[in-house]
Amino acid sequence: MSEASVLRAGFPLLAANPGLHYLDSAATAQIHRAALDAVVCHETLSRANVLRGSHRLAEAADQAFDAARRRVARFLNANSAEEVIFTSGATAALNLVAHAFGATLRPGDRVLISQAEHHSNFVPWQMLRDRAGIELDLLPVTASGELDPAALPRLLSARTRLVAVTQCSNVTGAWTDVAAIVAAARRVGAKVLLDGAQAVQHGPQDVRALGIDFYAFSGHKCFGPGGVGVLWGKAEVLAALPPFLGGGGMIDEVAPQRSTWAELPRRFEAGTPPIAQAVGLASALDWMMALDWTDIHARETRLGAQAIEGLLRIPGVRLLGPAGTAARAPIISFDIAGLHPHDVCQVLDHHQLALRGGHHCAQPLLAALGVDACARASFALYNDEADVAALIDGVAAAVRTLA
Repeated sequence: MSEASVLRAGFPLLAANPGLHYLDSAATAQIHRAALDAVVCHETLSRANVLRGSHRLAEAADQAFDAARRRVARFLNANSAEEVIFTSGATAALNLVAHAFGATLRPGDRVLISQAEHHSNFVPWQMLRDRAGIELDLLPVTASGELDPAALPRLLSARTRLVAVTQCSNVTGAWTDVAAIVAAARRVGAKVLLDGAQAVQHGPQDVRALGIDFYAFSGHKCFGPGGVGVLWGKAEVLAALPPFLGGGGMIDEVAPQRSTWAELPRRFEAGTPPIAQAVGLASALDWMMALDWTDIHARETRLGAQAIEGLLRIPGVRLLGPAGTAARAPIISFDIAGLHPHDVCQVLDHHQLALRGGHHCAQPLLAALGVDACARASFALYNDEADVAALIDGVAAAVRTLA
């Protein structure tokens, strides 16, 4: 039995559907049994609110939630668990920064984002611009959809307060040269936010080695539950920010005239947090940390190369993103001349292939690449050569059917 088959057996939906070729992990990865079991166990044996009670279930919930935070911190190699904030997803984490960090900015301050961003790391900064009068600068992409570091010197200035970019494009799979971004940002004294939503399913992260200030990701992208995400931030940076949402749990004291805020991380977790989801996410990340990522990365790269080679043999297919596989994750987006990606994906569904078609919440990037929409195949650790073969056969069948 292949390594991918062994891994696939740990995912209930995939185990129950052996003929399914699931190639939509960039949108949502499948949930691993370890995460699912952890959620069910918590909800059936320890369900209670945190920070609210002194009975044994509440104490068990507190312990599970605190432990989940420590386990996420370990996955990220954070300095402390207090730097980990639980949110409802990467979108909420990015909006948290746009509001909390954005509250420290003044008219004329500048934020740099890129043309390659998911709308979740694009629209909140437009809204901040309109709300607070900041200036928004746009780092262009190259013809292959990669961030163009050569443009950094003319875009960064002493007024640049934050650089917010993707770690890995959800359309082209292009990896960002984070070191170059960080070095350029530090030269002008700017902070750096990294959207890691597409990177986390490809292995543990090291926020200290990345040298950044903020990191955001979603649980459903890394084999955990939906409805939970993480914002990591340097403790000293987070401590200087005002809270985003007000309510229970995030306060120190409330008086008729004023309120004071709790210490990190609670000041950014108003209301009841996603407790069971956080516990499930922590179990997914624990499972990931026990894997041999050298072998997994090699297989993902091999599958990406095979998919690219096979798709390019099909008449009318144009691939988006960097040539080869060295600079990209196994995310393969493609356009077929004269065919709409929604129609292509519907045909592929009849061949037991699950792909996504559309603008992938990245319209500025697609506009730069000269397309309105595209189909996307995204590979994860449970995929193998059979999925690649099915993809190539399916796309060829779609061309014959729709042409």
